[in-house]
Amino acid sequence: MADREVAVARPRRWAEPLDDRMRDVDVDRLLRLEPFCRIDPADFPSFLPLRGILRNDARIRRLRPGELIFREGDYGSSVYLILHGHVRVVLDRLPPAALGRELPRPQGWLATIARLATRSRFPEVRRQAGPNGGSSTAAAPPRDAPRRGLFVADLPAVLDASHTAVLSAGEFFGESAALTRTPRAVTAYSDGETTLLELRWQGLRDLMQRTRVIRDHVEAVYRRNSLTVHLRETPFLAQLPPEALQEVADAADFQAYGRFDWHESFDPRARSRSGGWIEDEPLIVEEGGAADAVLLVRSGFARLSRRVGNGHYTLAYLGRGEACGWSETVASLEQGRPVPRRASLRAVGYVDVVSIPAEALARHVLPFLGPAERRSLADGQAAASPESVAALVANGTSAAGAPHEQELLEFLVERRLINGRQAMAIDLDRCTRCDDCVVACAAVHDNNPRFVRQGPRHGPLQIAHACMHCVDPVCMIGCPTGAIGRDEATGVVRINDPTCIGCGSCATSCPYDNIRMVEIRTPAGELWIDEATRQPLLKAAKCDLCADLPGGPACQNACPHDALVRLDLSRVDRVAAWKHRP
Repeated sequence: MADREVAVARPRRWAEPLDDRMRDVDVDRLLRLEPFCRIDPADFPSFLPLRGILRNDARIRRLRPGELIFREGDYGSSVYLILHGHVRVVLDRLPPAALGRELPRPQGWLATIARLATRSRFPEVRRQAGPNGGSSTAAAPPRDAPRRGLFVADLPAVLDASHTAVLSAGEFFGESAALTRTPRAVTAYSDGETTLLELRWQGLRDLMQRTRVIRDHVEAVYRRNSLTVHLRETPFLAQLPPEALQEVADAADFQAYGRFDWHESFDPRARSRSGGWIEDEPLIVEEGGAADAVLLVRSGFARLSRRVGNGHYTLAYLGRGEACGWSETVASLEQGRPVPRRASLRAVGYVDVVSIPAEALARHVLPFLGPAERRSLADGQAAASPESVAALVANGTSAAGAPHEQELLEFLVERRLINGRQAMAIDLDRCTRCDDCVVACAAVHDNNPRFVRQGPRHGPLQIAHACMHCVDPVCMIGCPTGAIGRDEATGVVRINDPTCIGCGSCATSCPYDNIRMVEIRTPAGELWIDEATRQPLLKAAKCDLCADLPGGPACQNACPHDALVRLDLSRVDRVAAWKHRP
């Protein structure tokens, strides 16, 4: 291999500003507005000035009537401030035709064959140096907005058929997805001529870290704006009349447990040695306490467990949109006396919870639910009853719905693997260690495979060290340039090579050791080095799910023994079914 070197400049924090048309006069205007006018520039260091954040991590968008800002279901990481005009938020689901959503198209087969035929014999080749030492081999992640000029189709019909809310100048919105790294819960579009300030995630993060003004303001907006939307997303509340839903929202309490940066204190190896740290998980409600409210999980994961002897038995985990305490709370209302909770609920990582008091449930929810709906909700909680818990322990059946899979549930929850949307699962009883999956991955990724065929095991099931494209991708939290982000339509977590500065924050933050820092080379095999430090220039590398290939993940397609699959580990029943397939 060639041992020559090429010195290049390392990409800077703002190598790619959100909008290079931002000028000092725009920044001056923003600094006169709330809440920026209350920020002290002295709170920011010289290498990260307030003006620099507003100039490079923000942009001003001028929209025409009916122009889309973002769509329900899209992944986004920006928060918005209305500078002029109004924004209408659609709280109901819209048909895809009205939103103009198109899934990204992968490469054609001819382009894929040409890509394989022209690949370099050296690993991690970058074809050419871009600005500030970047490369042009990876496409930038999509911006957090539909393409310019996309409008809501048949707007009058949308307004007639949907429940909407209007936001005015001075209001923030979009903070929920930006703070929790979750899909957009609503669709937003301009209601007339509108001017917005868009602030991308890394700028929002830096502002919240450096000053309480922005942190307190955004968190207050988050709590105020998100509650009604979260309630309407819940199946048994979705059909409530607007006035009843508002009464529920007024009575409900919005609570958060755990930490956004839960990965900093999470050590899966220590958990494996200690047998689990369930006592360290923040307690939301405790078994035996009075069931005086129904709890809705709005983001994150929570563990539903019951005491058995000196330990805890995990009944299930609850994810976004699932409820806890329904049957006990309804029983309390029917019997006219407090009924104890049958299970404890604990935060697994970071969890947003909405608490609906029993009184609000009785007055504003139960009158609108039929007998079938009530039974359905009660059946969903049946596994938490004392009688069924005894049966579960006796026959080894978990509340996940698959027989004899309590240990699998514990395995996935303890290691936070339920976070994985597209994890690489390997059946070691079928795997012959031929490494065809590794070879296929290397063939389409610069001669360097994007995974390691090792990882935590549960019997013959192994979860390989490959990016899982998580529900909560904490790898994005610390990236200073926003080089790692989601595809807005598919949720695939990708790295934008030109703006990756090689700091390693994403690799350090990943709780699963699924991101690696690699040395890069020119097509001639010359090693790229940092011209300032004379050390090799590193880039983050990870699985991109072969999103550009027409056939999907090369690793899975190459396995000759049906021993490898990409699975959503939050669906424990499907994991168990694949594990026990014939």
